[in-house]
Amino acid sequence: MSLRFYDTATAEVREFTPLVEGEARVYYCGATVQGMPHVGHVRSAIAFDQLTRWLAIRGYKVTVIRNVTDIDDKILAKSKASFEAPDPDGVPNEQWWALAYRYEQEFLKAYDTLGVQRPTYEPRATGHIPEMHQLIQQLIDRGHAYPATDDSGDVYFDVRSWPAYGSLTRQSIDDMQAAPDVEAQFSSRKRDPRDFALWKGWKEGEPRSAAWPSPWGDGRPGWHLECSAMVTKYLGAEFDIHGGGLDLRFPHHENEMAQSRAAGHPFARFWMHNGMVTYEGEKMSKSIGNTISPAEMLQLASPRVVRYYLGQAQYRSMLDYRPTSLQEAAAAVERIDGFLDKAAAVEADWNNLPAAFVEAMDDDLNVPRALAALHEAVRAGNSALAAKDDDGAARAAAAARAMTSALGLDDAGADTSSGTGPEHAALDALIRSRLQERTEARAAKDWARADAIRDGLAGAGVVIEDSADGARWSLARD
Repeated sequence: MSLRFYDTATAEVREFTPLVEGEARVYYCGATVQGMPHVGHVRSAIAFDQLTRWLAIRGYKVTVIRNVTDIDDKILAKSKASFEAPDPDGVPNEQWWALAYRYEQEFLKAYDTLGVQRPTYEPRATGHIPEMHQLIQQLIDRGHAYPATDDSGDVYFDVRSWPAYGSLTRQSIDDMQAAPDVEAQFSSRKRDPRDFALWKGWKEGEPRSAAWPSPWGDGRPGWHLECSAMVTKYLGAEFDIHGGGLDLRFPHHENEMAQSRAAGHPFARFWMHNGMVTYEGEKMSKSIGNTISPAEMLQLASPRVVRYYLGQAQYRSMLDYRPTSLQEAAAAVERIDGFLDKAAAVEADWNNLPAAFVEAMDDDLNVPRALAALHEAVRAGNSALAAKDDDGAARAAAAARAMTSALGLDDAGADTSSGTGPEHAALDALIRSRLQERTEARAAKDWARADAIRDGLAGAGVVIEDSADGARWSLARD
């Protein structure tokens, strides 16, 4: 089976044919760094991490761009509030750029903890102002954008100048609400209420440090413009995949696609969107208290378990959180790791990934089916261990290690009990050396020394399991 992905723009699963043979160029929307990461941010990052890992496994040279929106109305508002009232959860008198950088680091920490690979490049919006000016001028020259008639410095995209506007989300312009990115008192500057801001002129009360000179007056970029300018710089006018959360389809991605194509750029060949995370079937909302953050999840379970939970569903589906969700994920991870701990130390066998796993991932990243293949390998491996079939157990372990690595589970946290990587190899060598000493002590009937070695390992959290085939070790589970 060839690689096939669902394309939001055409509403169908299509065969993936890259623009350049052997290469895959992917852009997915990163965070607007105005607060702590929420579970939707992290689920999206894991979904596109699974995508880019699989593209690499299938032989593509992958370039990944994930942007950082570090200038935004909400960032400015939070910074302003820090000067006006004490905030027990924030930093007093915090400049907008300091606030953005602080939260950017929180996002990186969450991504790293949960095994999300760093992108090839991670550009910030504030570092690409000249590219945004160039794109705005192209749109003005082509008749798709206009400066406000007053001296505000605002520039808007003319949605009615682009007949395909609304095609990504299959909406009619007349059915759309007014663009919310311009304050109501300034709406008269627009030709149409649905026109959205490409450039926002500086206003009294805003920090001068948040305004850049432009041909239309000092100001800052509109949110939608930023992504179009950055993706074009790093991936070109046409590229393979544009991704993001389902909530970004409109207005963000609709506006991105319209302004980019209106500027003459073919833009994304595929649009991929991951589903949202709900709480017991309901939309998460701070106002009703049914939310859980990544930080709270990581207090309840290990990074490996949290990664498993957030990555277990097919990326387009909704993922529902319940109070027992992490316990169920922990049980699944325990089954996998319990087998890998008992199996012989072998490397992942990338040439022997189960066909069912490959077919599932090729079919629009069907992770539930891929996990079924992983658990089947664990079941077969445990049966082989019970039958003293060392070769069968080793083959199952090598396949299971390859599958857990492909899904990014082995990069979540610093958990050496995953049984992979150089840390595990070093730990395994040290413990096996001690086990050999214990075996020699027992052979010499030096029971005190043998028990001391076992007790020392137990004190370090290492569980020893004696069998007819010798001793095996595993890390104690909480």
